[in-house]
Amino acid sequence: MSFTTLLLLALIGLLAGIISGFVGIGGGMIMVPAMIYFFQYNQFQAQGTSLAVLMMPVGIFAVMNYHQAGHIQFIPVFAIALGFVVGAFLGSKWVLGMDIQKVKLVFGLFMLLMSVKISWDAYSKIKSPSEITETKKGV
Repeated sequence: MSFTTLLLLALIGLLAGIISGFVGIGGGMIMVPAMIYFFQYNQFQAQGTSLAVLMMPVGIFAVMNYHQAGHIQFIPVFAIALGFVVGAFLGSKWVLGMDIQKVKLVFGLFMLLMSVKISWDAYSKIKSPSEITETKKGV
């Protein structure tokens, strides 16, 4: 593997880490598509690489910042982590038996669905410009 390729892969990791620390995502939403489109990894290769990256404690410093700010409750973390470990094992067994094109379709649809839901929820809570003006005036 060339130095340039390694550097670009490291940049994908850096971008995923920044976005993960900023909004709590990274592996599936950033690294997988980037590896597929920039390095022609197939869906399984990209997902496997993303999971392998997440095995290491890559988010420890982001976790420390969120913990120091009082935004992490560790009992839910451990419960989710336990479920995640079991789910990741079962999910990987299941997906590796599927047609890769179907996996890509499910992955893309999931990202689209989550994007629409999150965007819609945020949009519905944004005040209209007239409401903002009225709020600033104290009306």
